[in-house]
Amino acid sequence: VQLQASGGGLVEAGGSLRLSCAASGFMLDDYAIAWFRQAPGKEREGVSCRRSTDGRTYYADSVKGRFTVSRDNAKNIMFLQMNNLKPEDTAVYYCAADPSGNRCSADSSSWGQGTQVTVSS
Repeated sequence: VQLQASGGGLVEAGGSLRLSCAASGFMLDDYAIAWFRQAPGKEREGVSCRRSTDGRTYYADSVKGRFTVSRDNAKNIMFLQMNNLKPEDTAVYYCAADPSGNRCSADSSSWGQGTQVTVSS
């Protein structure tokens, strides 16, 4: 199980970015896929969780209405579309795959390398 997050960068407040999570060695649809983020000096935060068991996606309150998860099954890639970005969204973003399919537990997931998102005010 390998994951690679990409698409981060520097953007002004109010701007948008789309992160990608490319999977190899497994099919994204067979795992619960989460996006986490961690800002310097802060605890890791779960951003979203898409369950493979029922296809439902859950979002943290801090990003609800601004972030959207989608996927390209043919390419086995999960996306995180981030709109109306705020400085407090600045963090390293990671995607993770939980084999349970119905939860996004950081401890039981496989993790990819993160991608830095920086939002300037």
